[in-house]
Amino acid sequence: MTDDATPRRYLQVQQRLQEMLDGGEYQPGDKVPSERELALTLGVSRMTVRRAVDALVKLGLLERDSTTGTRVSPPKVRRLLNHAHLHSITQMVAATGGRAGGRLLEFQMTPVAGRVAEKLQLSAGSPVVVIRRLRLVDEVPFCLETSYLSARRVPGLAAQDLMDGASLYQLLEDRYGISAAVGESMISVSFATRPEAEALNLPAQHAVLLYRSVVQDTQGQPFEYLKSVNHPSLVVFNIGEGRPVTTADL
Repeated sequence: MTDDATPRRYLQVQQRLQEMLDGGEYQPGDKVPSERELALTLGVSRMTVRRAVDALVKLGLLERDSTTGTRVSPPKVRRLLNHAHLHSITQMVAATGGRAGGRLLEFQMTPVAGRVAEKLQLSAGSPVVVIRRLRLVDEVPFCLETSYLSARRVPGLAAQDLMDGASLYQLLEDRYGISAAVGESMISVSFATRPEAEALNLPAQHAVLLYRSVVQDTQGQPFEYLKSVNHPSLVVFNIGEGRPVTTADL
C-alpha cells in the first residue's frame, strides 16, 4: 500500500489494521506495533497511521497508554446467558463499569408471523410491538437489537417511553409487572448485513455474534423474542456466572 494525498487513505489503513485485529494474531491486552513500524509495513506516512489508530481508539478497539503504547482493548461488555437475575443490558454494562446508552431506531406495531409467532406462542396475525435499538457503551455502538413483544401484554407502550436509553426490562417490571426469568437462548456466528455493519462500524459481511432469546416471565410465559447482533471485538458472552463463550463453543 503506497501513501498519497488522498484524504481517505487513512480509511484503507484503518480497515487493514482492523483485519489484523480480527485475524486472531493479537489478543486483548496485546501491544500492537508502533506507528513507525506500521507505517513501514503498510508503506504509508506515520500521520496516516496515526489517524487510522485514532479512529480505532474512538471505536473502542484499541486503547493508548502513555507509558506502554497502544494495546488491543478488552471486551467492553460481558453478556450473561441464562442468568436468573441479570437480563438488562443496562445492568450488564453498569456491572462492568461502563456507561450504557442507546438509540431507538424503530418502534411499530405489526401482525406477527412465522418464527416469532411460534416462539411467543401467539396466533398468526396477533399484534406485536417491534422495538429496534442500537445499544452503546461509553458512546460506542456494540449491538443492534430487535425485540418483539406481545401487544396484549404491554398496552399503551410508546416510543417515548424508550427515549434516552431507558431500560425496557425496568419499564416492563414497573409498569406491567412483568419480571424476566431464564428463557431459551442461542448464540451463533453470522455475517453482518450492510445496515448492521454500518450501525456497528464494521465492514460489510463481517462476522458478528448473533444472539437469539425467548425471554420468559416468572410464570414461565414467553413475553419477548429477542434478536441481537453483537460486535465480535466489543462483546463477550458468559454462560451464567461461569466461563466466557468462545468460538469453539459455537
